[in-house]
Amino acid sequence: MSSNTAIYRTSIGHVRQTPLRNTFTYRSYSWYVDVDSLPRLPRWLAPLAGFSAADHLGDPAGTLRGNVEAYLATQGITLDGGRITMLAGARVFGHVFNPLSLFWCHDADGALRCVVAEVHNTYGERHCYLLETDAAGRATVPKAFYVSPFNDVDGRYRMKLPEPAERLAVSIVLERDGQKPFVATMDGVRSEATVPNVLAAALAVPLAPLRVAVQIRWQGIKLWARRLPVIKRPHHPSQEAVQ
Repeated sequence: MSSNTAIYRTSIGHVRQTPLRNTFTYRSYSWYVDVDSLPRLPRWLAPLAGFSAADHLGDPAGTLRGNVEAYLATQGITLDGGRITMLAGARVFGHVFNPLSLFWCHDADGALRCVVAEVHNTYGERHCYLLETDAAGRATVPKAFYVSPFNDVDGRYRMKLPEPAERLAVSIVLERDGQKPFVATMDGVRSEATVPNVLAAALAVPLAPLRVAVQIRWQGIKLWARRLPVIKRPHHPSQEAVQ
């Protein structure tokens, strides 16, 4: 596999403080790849890590690079062939679910131009946030997408999305006037994407995409049982070059 490919064994945490307190943490793992050099696993290992443009923004029959560039073009951004890296979960035994996929987009000189944060909800919808981050990977953007049945679309996200190195440290804080913030974090340590490390990650978190989807729904059931009000899902307009 490409030397640009890595696996991060992750710890993902959520802290809700308003109107009631709820915290949870779960383990998973993510792949960090160059979209022009996607991993090619041995045939016997291939069911543990599939990568497809159809699992992300844009034309399902296209390529990851082509689809990211098409979206950026709608925002007036051209990379001129610069490198695009992605942090996401792979398809495992035919299943995939990425609450968050991140694309770091560089220009032809190698400088980071922007970050695309692609968010999926459990209703099969997706939304992309375009972020022009500072030197520490920080940016703020208005919330525009319904993710949880217990959060409306008000507020703003304060994100910290530095490109992964030996460690991964991503945080997203949802802020609303007069309320305490909702905080989501993802931390991990880089390992080479060798066959032993792929197997170790898959064994540590079997069927990771299904587990993530189940854990999110289970937290929702617990919040519903605690009588947290459910907020009706609004219509989500398609974004150009995203859906």
